[in-house]
Amino acid sequence: MKLKTLTAASLAATMALGAGAVSADLTFPSLSYRTGPYAPNGIPFADGYADYFTLLNERDGGIGGEKINFIECETGYNTEKGVECYESTKGQGALVYQPLSTGITYQLIPKATADDIPVHSMGYGRTSAANGKVFSHIFNYPGTYWDAASIIVKHILDQEDGDINGKTIALVYHNSAYGKEPIRTLEELAKKHGFNLTLLAVDHPGQEQKSQWLQIRRERPDYVLMWGWGVMNQVAVQEAANIRFPMDHFIGVWWSASENDVLPTGDGSNGYKAINFHGVGKDFPLYDDLQKHVVDTGKAAGDGSNLGTVLYNRGIYAAMLASEAARTAQEIHGVSNITSAQMRDGMEALKIDQARMAEIGLPNFGPDINVSCDSHGGPGQAAIMQWDAGAKSWSLITDYTGADREVVDALIMEDSAAYATENNITPRSCG
Repeated sequence: MKLKTLTAASLAATMALGAGAVSADLTFPSLSYRTGPYAPNGIPFADGYADYFTLLNERDGGIGGEKINFIECETGYNTEKGVECYESTKGQGALVYQPLSTGITYQLIPKATADDIPVHSMGYGRTSAANGKVFSHIFNYPGTYWDAASIIVKHILDQEDGDINGKTIALVYHNSAYGKEPIRTLEELAKKHGFNLTLLAVDHPGQEQKSQWLQIRRERPDYVLMWGWGVMNQVAVQEAANIRFPMDHFIGVWWSASENDVLPTGDGSNGYKAINFHGVGKDFPLYDDLQKHVVDTGKAAGDGSNLGTVLYNRGIYAAMLASEAARTAQEIHGVSNITSAQMRDGMEALKIDQARMAEIGLPNFGPDINVSCDSHGGPGQAAIMQWDAGAKSWSLITDYTGADREVVDALIMEDSAAYATENNITPRSCG
């Protein structure tokens, strides 16, 4: 596999290629962060994303007869650096970008759309980009932050026999565009179900949370939700344990749910819950191929120790969805060396059922995917998982379930319509 990691030195040289340089292979850039305060979370995702493409090259010779050109560019989870990485790599025939940052995604929405390059902000970014009529090049399947907020509230309703009127739910959130995403949805759900919502912002990078957890200890909300990332998560889990908050009433979004977030607290993290939109562990046939073709041959992006961890699995999932969209684009257009515009078409027509998931080696790894012109958000389904500190493992404890579409879809339409008005966008017809 052609693997290139862009450092500061190589960045300028790459930019000199200009927008006219197009790779003869299928180019998949990775905007990764292996450095900085969020590296412990960025590394396993980046490893999984890279290893899946390596597997396709080593085992299958690429996708549809075309080798994969994988380019990794370090962002440090910094929005400005992320945009620089985009500008420096797009001219190499980049097919799709996975920014792994809501801040970077927001900046790339107008840029990538103008450049006719799709962006896959898988389970993050701007939720209203699920409206494909307005956001033609932005995809956030298989689910959005608003789906996550709704499904978590559904789980709480299940725990409380369908009645949470008068209950208090606190949101501990990263004080950024990412952390603020679920607030509007939770406010609407609070009106619908009669619960009280307490908002507790945590500033970057999230190491100082004493005041927030003192407030939680004083007010004792019935449930605490977390929209955190990086060190913020493990600090929050430790603080919750310190005040003996019941862990089975502490529920994180899917970016607050890695092994790194719970292991440092030891037994104190037992019972912590989080939402997830894909399988856990490595008891899937695909991992035998990864071990044989990637890890054992010394071609893994890391040392192989991350296989089966939550964020490694998510990187695998993101790469699998990208490669399946590329196959779809090849079929639609009848060519193997597709362009970014054709890749966009493949993403918009992506359909993956359980039979295909089994063929890939990931049976029951996630819900069916069915993307369309007007719906870029996918099924909007997820499950709740729980941490077993003794076994040091996550387990899905619910089936995949959908969001409250009445609430979420109305918010998506409202926000996307406002975006279209502000940016003079005429929504596409998807008839």
